[in-house]
Amino acid sequence: MILLLYVYILMVTVEQLIEQISPSIGKTKVLSLCKVLKENQFDLADLINLTFHPDMGIGFRAAWVLENLFLSAPQYYLEDIPYLLSKVKNIVNPACKRHYAKIILNLTDKNAASAIKKLLQKLDMEPIVEQCFDWAIDPEVKIAVKVFALESLYNLCNRYTWVKDELANQIQFLMRNGSPGIQSKGGKLLKLLANKL
Repeated sequence: MILLLYVYILMVTVEQLIEQISPSIGKTKVLSLCKVLKENQFDLADLINLTFHPDMGIGFRAAWVLENLFLSAPQYYLEDIPYLLSKVKNIVNPACKRHYAKIILNLTDKNAASAIKKLLQKLDMEPIVEQCFDWAIDPEVKIAVKVFALESLYNLCNRYTWVKDELANQIQFLMRNGSPGIQSKGGKLLKLLANKL
Protein backbone atom coordinates (compact mmCIF):
# COMPACT_ATOMS: atom_id res chain seq x y z
CA MET A 1 0.00 0.00 0.00
CA ILE A 2 2.81 2.42 0.88
CA LEU A 3 4.60 1.58 -2.37
CA LEU A 4 1.39 2.21 -4.36
CA LEU A 5 0.95 5.60 -2.69
CA TYR A 6 4.60 6.39 -3.44
CA VAL A 7 3.99 5.65 -7.15
CA TYR A 8 0.99 8.01 -7.15
CA ILE A 9 2.94 10.82 -5.49
CA LEU A 10 5.69 10.63 -8.11
CA MET A 11 3.22 10.63 -11.00
CA VAL A 12 3.23 14.07 -12.56
CA THR A 13 3.83 13.59 -16.29
CA VAL A 14 1.33 12.82 -19.02
CA GLU A 15 3.17 9.58 -19.77
CA GLN A 16 2.95 8.50 -16.14
CA LEU A 17 -0.75 9.32 -16.04
CA ILE A 18 -1.31 7.25 -19.20
CA GLU A 19 0.50 4.38 -17.51
CA GLN A 20 -1.82 4.68 -14.50
CA ILE A 21 -5.04 4.76 -16.55
CA SER A 22 -4.12 2.24 -19.26
CA PRO A 23 -5.53 -0.72 -17.33
CA SER A 24 -9.08 -0.73 -15.98
CA ILE A 25 -9.49 1.37 -12.85
CA GLY A 26 -12.20 1.83 -10.25
CA LYS A 27 -13.64 4.83 -8.45
CA THR A 28 -11.11 4.55 -5.59
CA LYS A 29 -8.18 4.87 -7.98
CA VAL A 30 -9.89 7.71 -9.87
CA LEU A 31 -10.24 9.67 -6.62
CA SER A 32 -6.63 8.90 -5.63
CA LEU A 33 -5.41 10.09 -9.02
CA CYS A 34 -7.46 13.27 -8.68
CA LYS A 35 -5.85 14.01 -5.33
CA VAL A 36 -2.35 13.51 -6.71
CA LEU A 37 -3.04 15.52 -9.86
CA LYS A 38 -4.37 18.43 -7.82
CA GLU A 39 -1.47 18.30 -5.35
CA ASN A 40 1.00 18.30 -8.25
CA GLN A 41 -0.88 21.06 -10.09
CA PHE A 42 -1.19 18.85 -13.14
CA ASP A 43 -2.07 20.93 -16.19
CA LEU A 44 -5.81 20.45 -16.78
CA ALA A 45 -5.33 21.09 -20.52
CA ASP A 46 -3.09 18.00 -20.65
CA LEU A 47 -5.82 15.96 -18.98
CA ILE A 48 -8.45 17.36 -21.36
CA ASN A 49 -6.21 16.41 -24.31
CA LEU A 50 -5.88 12.88 -22.92
CA THR A 51 -9.65 12.45 -23.19
CA PHE A 52 -9.06 12.47 -26.97
CA HIS A 53 -6.46 9.69 -26.81
CA PRO A 54 -6.69 7.27 -29.78
CA ASP A 55 -7.10 4.40 -27.32
CA MET A 56 -10.77 4.82 -26.41
CA GLY A 57 -10.29 3.12 -23.03
CA ILE A 58 -7.58 5.59 -22.04
CA GLY A 59 -9.72 8.46 -23.33
CA PHE A 60 -12.70 7.28 -21.27
CA ARG A 61 -10.67 6.87 -18.08
CA ALA A 62 -9.05 10.28 -18.63
CA ALA A 63 -12.55 11.79 -18.98
CA TRP A 64 -13.63 10.03 -15.78
CA VAL A 65 -10.65 11.50 -13.94
CA LEU A 66 -11.31 14.90 -15.56
CA GLU A 67 -14.93 14.96 -14.37
CA ASN A 68 -14.00 14.08 -10.80
CA LEU A 69 -11.00 16.41 -10.65
CA PHE A 70 -12.80 19.34 -12.22
CA LEU A 71 -16.03 18.99 -10.27
CA SER A 72 -14.15 18.68 -6.97
CA ALA A 73 -13.26 22.39 -7.25
CA PRO A 74 -14.37 23.95 -10.56
CA GLN A 75 -13.47 27.49 -9.48
CA TYR A 76 -9.85 26.29 -9.04
CA TYR A 77 -9.80 25.55 -12.80
CA LEU A 78 -11.49 28.77 -13.88
CA GLU A 79 -8.82 29.61 -16.45
CA ASP A 80 -9.22 26.18 -18.06
CA ILE A 81 -12.98 26.41 -18.63
CA PRO A 82 -12.80 28.15 -22.04
CA TYR A 83 -10.41 25.48 -23.34
CA LEU A 84 -12.52 22.68 -21.90
CA LEU A 85 -15.68 24.06 -23.53
CA SER A 86 -13.89 24.59 -26.85
CA LYS A 87 -13.12 20.88 -27.04
CA VAL A 88 -16.70 19.64 -26.50
CA LYS A 89 -17.61 19.74 -30.19
CA ASN A 90 -14.66 17.45 -31.00
CA ILE A 91 -15.71 14.53 -28.78
CA VAL A 92 -16.14 11.31 -30.73
CA ASN A 93 -15.55 8.78 -27.96
CA PRO A 94 -19.10 7.86 -26.79
CA ALA A 95 -17.83 7.03 -23.30
CA CYS A 96 -16.41 10.56 -22.87
CA LYS A 97 -19.67 12.32 -23.71
CA ARG A 98 -21.25 11.47 -20.35
CA HIS A 99 -18.39 13.04 -18.40
CA TYR A 100 -18.32 16.21 -20.48
CA ALA A 101 -22.12 16.49 -20.37
CA LYS A 102 -22.03 16.25 -16.58
CA ILE A 103 -19.36 18.97 -16.42
CA ILE A 104 -21.47 21.23 -18.64
CA LEU A 105 -24.51 20.59 -16.46
CA ASN A 106 -22.57 21.63 -13.36
CA LEU A 107 -21.07 24.70 -15.02
CA THR A 108 -24.49 25.94 -16.13
CA ASP A 109 -26.26 25.10 -12.88
CA LYS A 110 -27.95 28.00 -11.05
CA ASN A 111 -25.87 27.09 -7.98
CA ALA A 112 -22.53 27.33 -9.78
CA ALA A 113 -19.96 29.61 -8.15
CA SER A 114 -20.39 33.28 -9.02
CA ALA A 115 -16.92 33.38 -10.65
CA ILE A 116 -18.02 30.61 -13.02
CA LYS A 117 -21.28 32.39 -13.82
CA LYS A 118 -19.35 35.59 -14.59
CA LEU A 119 -16.94 33.76 -16.84
CA LEU A 120 -19.69 31.95 -18.75
CA GLN A 121 -21.40 35.30 -19.39
CA LYS A 122 -18.28 36.38 -21.26
CA LEU A 123 -18.13 33.22 -23.36
CA ASP A 124 -20.12 32.34 -26.45
CA MET A 125 -22.13 29.38 -25.21
CA GLU A 126 -24.05 28.82 -28.46
CA PRO A 127 -21.65 26.06 -29.60
CA ILE A 128 -22.42 24.28 -26.30
CA VAL A 129 -26.15 24.77 -26.86
CA GLU A 130 -25.81 23.29 -30.35
CA GLN A 131 -23.80 20.34 -29.04
CA CYS A 132 -26.35 19.65 -26.31
CA PHE A 133 -29.14 19.63 -28.89
CA ASP A 134 -27.05 17.31 -31.08
CA TRP A 135 -26.58 14.91 -28.17
CA ALA A 136 -30.29 15.07 -27.32
CA ILE A 137 -31.40 14.10 -30.83
CA ASP A 138 -28.69 11.55 -31.65
CA PRO A 139 -30.23 8.06 -31.28
CA GLU A 140 -26.77 6.59 -30.60
CA VAL A 141 -26.14 8.79 -27.55
CA LYS A 142 -26.70 7.18 -24.14
CA ILE A 143 -29.68 8.24 -22.00
CA ALA A 144 -27.53 9.81 -19.25
CA VAL A 145 -25.86 12.09 -21.82
CA LYS A 146 -29.25 13.09 -23.23
CA VAL A 147 -30.60 13.88 -19.76
CA PHE A 148 -27.54 15.96 -18.81
CA ALA A 149 -27.77 17.76 -22.17
CA LEU A 150 -31.48 18.55 -21.73
CA GLU A 151 -30.88 19.88 -18.21
CA SER A 152 -27.98 22.01 -19.44
CA LEU A 153 -30.19 23.44 -22.17
CA TYR A 154 -32.81 24.27 -19.56
CA ASN A 155 -30.09 26.05 -17.55
CA LEU A 156 -29.23 28.14 -20.62
CA CYS A 157 -32.84 29.13 -21.47
CA ASN A 158 -32.62 32.54 -19.82
CA ARG A 159 -29.47 33.41 -21.72
CA TYR A 160 -30.70 32.24 -25.12
CA THR A 161 -34.46 32.79 -25.23
CA TRP A 162 -34.90 30.75 -28.43
CA VAL A 163 -33.77 27.64 -26.55
CA LYS A 164 -36.96 27.41 -24.47
CA ASP A 165 -39.36 26.59 -27.32
CA GLU A 166 -36.89 24.39 -29.15
CA LEU A 167 -36.12 22.50 -25.94
CA ALA A 168 -39.81 21.94 -25.19
CA ASN A 169 -40.34 20.58 -28.72
CA GLN A 170 -37.32 18.30 -28.43
CA ILE A 171 -38.39 16.95 -25.04
CA GLN A 172 -41.88 16.19 -26.32
CA PHE A 173 -40.39 14.37 -29.31
CA LEU A 174 -38.04 12.32 -27.10
CA MET A 175 -40.85 11.42 -24.71
CA ARG A 176 -42.95 9.81 -27.48
CA ASN A 177 -40.93 6.59 -27.39
CA GLY A 178 -38.46 7.49 -24.68
CA SER A 179 -37.09 5.40 -21.86
CA PRO A 180 -38.41 5.76 -18.31
CA GLY A 181 -35.45 8.08 -17.58
CA ILE A 182 -36.39 10.38 -20.47
CA GLN A 183 -40.08 10.24 -19.51
CA SER A 184 -39.34 11.22 -15.91
CA LYS A 185 -36.78 13.96 -16.59
CA GLY A 186 -38.69 15.20 -19.64
CA GLY A 187 -41.92 15.62 -17.65
CA LYS A 188 -40.12 17.57 -14.93
CA LEU A 189 -38.35 19.82 -17.44
CA LEU A 190 -41.58 20.50 -19.34
CA LYS A 191 -43.22 21.63 -16.08
CA LEU A 192 -40.28 23.89 -15.31
CA LEU A 193 -40.34 25.31 -18.84
CA ALA A 194 -44.08 26.02 -18.56
CA ASN A 195 -43.41 28.09 -15.45
CA LYS A 196 -40.58 30.10 -17.03
CA LEU A 197 -41.49 33.62 -18.02
